[in-house]
Amino acid sequence: GEPSWPSPWSDGRPGWHIECSVMSKKYLGDEIDIHAGGEDLIFPHHENEIAQSEAANGCEFSKYWMHNGFLNINNKKMSKSLGNFFTVRDISEKYDLQVLRFFMLSAHYRSPLINFSHDLMESAKNGLERIITSGAKIRDIISNGKDGKVTDAEAKLLDEAKEYITKFEEAMDDDCNTANAISAVFEFVKYMNTTTDGASSKEYLQNLFDCLVRLTDVLGIIVDKED
Repeated sequence: GEPSWPSPWSDGRPGWHIECSVMSKKYLGDEIDIHAGGEDLIFPHHENEIAQSEAANGCEFSKYWMHNGFLNINNKKMSKSLGNFFTVRDISEKYDLQVLRFFMLSAHYRSPLINFSHDLMESAKNGLERIITSGAKIRDIISNGKDGKVTDAEAKLLDEAKEYITKFEEAMDDDCNTANAISAVFEFVKYMNTTTDGASSKEYLQNLFDCLVRLTDVLGIIVDKED
């Protein structure tokens, strides 16, 4: 009852290893930059893709491989066969999906996320709210504060803030270490909260806010939307 095509041997269909090689070649070309997938696909699936694609095309198949760890429930891989899974729709009924994204980013993509639970989701929600609330506070001061250019003291503060940007970029350059990148964002948020008030110039505040938006945008976190 499944799709099949005639062959010299019998009706049949391609195996999933060759399917992926063919689809990749058709839609992406002979060579791709990044190939991702679960760590359970390293062997035999991805090794088969490499063997087939490189033999057929005569060039390197993929420049980079990114294999993600699993989301676990009670120390077991979340899977349909075990029946221990939540759908995104299930989670969206209780949490903004930005919270789920933030939760997933809180661990390195190659590390397993142990024991998904509502307590951990609440923790992720609180962490995300700290960032969003800080951004909203800055926006509010900008809209109601005084006009003005960056003062000499503020220029020095902006220069010091580059430390957190550097930390963020170094974390992301280190095999997309989103956990450390989030730590850098939290440090930057704390820095913003302690170096701004109603007396801050709008230009200084806008510089900080724009920086926060740039960093969080890399992570897919939206802080500049209106309530």
